[in-house]
Amino acid sequence: MNTGTGTTTEATWTQADRAKAAAKLMLGWVALLWVIEAVDYATGHALDAYGIFPRDPDHLVGIVAHPFLHFGFDHVASNSLPLLVLGFIAALSGIRRLLAVSALNTAAVGIGSWLIAPPNTVGAGASGLVFGLFGYVVVRGFVERKPLGAAVGLVLGALWGGTAFLGILPADGVGWWAHLIGLVAGVVTALYFRRPAPRRPAAIS
Repeated sequence: MNTGTGTTTEATWTQADRAKAAAKLMLGWVALLWVIEAVDYATGHALDAYGIFPRDPDHLVGIVAHPFLHFGFDHVASNSLPLLVLGFIAALSGIRRLLAVSALNTAAVGIGSWLIAPPNTVGAGASGLVFGLFGYVVVRGFVERKPLGAAVGLVLGALWGGTAFLGILPADGVGWWAHLIGLVAGVVTALYFRRPAPRRPAAIS
């Protein structure tokens, strides 16, 4: 058994600690998106060149950079609230878990969009990640068999399920394929990262 030296780890945080850390992380994350878009605006949208250019080997950086870039302030505004809410809820079960889920989702959306998006388009925006977090949070409570998590998933499904469904339908000017890939990736990560139910100690007679 190891003895601690007073250092607080994520495993020993209280729910209040987790909530504060999750709020700080997501507020900072969303603020960063607005700062990046302000820089993009000030430079004549020069950062759009780092988006996803389908099947262009010279623009592979877009696979990683796309969720941090947006096409105008209206675009970043539309993603800010759902990213803030869903990211906060996901981070309550662990910031490391949120970062891992977000990284895998970003890779899936980025690679998938690079491979299948229509030619002569540029992809950018956090909406793929938003759909991924939506899928992750809605499914997580059920696969982990946690009543509170399942209840949260049901509420989110009722509130945003219709919007999510419309977002994965083909539409002009919308990267619906990124939304679909993100949603599927979110469900897959919820299944992959599910925590096993705690085992009951064996009875000794």
